[in-house]
Amino acid sequence: MQNTLFASFLTQLCLASLALAAPIDGEVKTTDAWQYGTGGGILGLIVLILDIIVFVEVIKSNRPPVHKLLWSLLVFFFPIGGLIIYYLFSNRAAHNSGSGYEALP
Repeated sequence: MQNTLFASFLTQLCLASLALAAPIDGEVKTTDAWQYGTGGGILGLIVLILDIIVFVEVIKSNRPPVHKLLWSLLVFFFPIGGLIIYYLFSNRAAHNSGSGYEALP
């Protein structure tokens, strides 16, 4: 039941992001794109920094490699939503490997 609920939530999140990303006729501006900071500004920089922190935290954790890949892909494809989902549902304290990287055997 939880898997279908989670899949439904992710599907709705994807569809909502697609619906909000599409420009409505008449809203498209034909001005010079460099004038208005199309990179996301300060909010985009904050999200980028938080996403990098999540990537480093996932890489340093003692999760199996498949779980590391899945968490990283979630945050990569959905930067804000993945960040929120990671901090709410990742059980970070149980997978904290301490300080630094683990040595390979």
